[in-house]
Amino acid sequence: MEKIREFFSEFVTIDDPDWNIFASKLERAAFPKKSVILEQGKKERFLSFLEKGIIRFNIPKVDYDFTFAFAFENTFFSAYDSFLTQTGSLYNIECITDCVLYRISYEDLEFVYANTSIGDRIGRKVAEDLYIKKMKRERSLLEDTAKKRYMDLLSDQPRLIKYIPQKYLASYIGIRPQSLSRIRKTI
Repeated sequence: MEKIREFFSEFVTIDDPDWNIFASKLERAAFPKKSVILEQGKKERFLSFLEKGIIRFNIPKVDYDFTFAFAFENTFFSAYDSFLTQTGSLYNIECITDCVLYRISYEDLEFVYANTSIGDRIGRKVAEDLYIKKMKRERSLLEDTAKKRYMDLLSDQPRLIKYIPQKYLASYIGIRPQSLSRIRKTI
């Protein structure tokens, strides 16, 4: 849980009483590799902080899963659109590796917002962080080549990218695994 407090300390000072309220609402959860944390069609009930592991977001198809995002250690993640609207998710969230996370339910987050002096600020920070990642991804898909998207991912997460299967990496950057093999040979 200390990593969460460190994440927030970059932009807000959390006094012990507020932290204790927030921390008391966090639930630790561990998922083995290949676990589906959230299945398409189910409502996202949690906003989660990934302490350990790698998460992928995918849209399942009959013969091909489209991977459109990853979450790495020390970041928040969620099917945020489903979380905010409390409706069914349009995609799956799955563990690529064994994962440990801390999560807070929608109801408990609302409680934190209402009962702490920093609740709204930390909620806004998490929302801003998720939005910036989404916009960066969209811009990259519109402007960058597949090789550039791969190189960016490699520079952002060099230690962790080796744990992501090539088929997921290829899907994420918008190409087939064979094309990714060609890109990797040129690097």
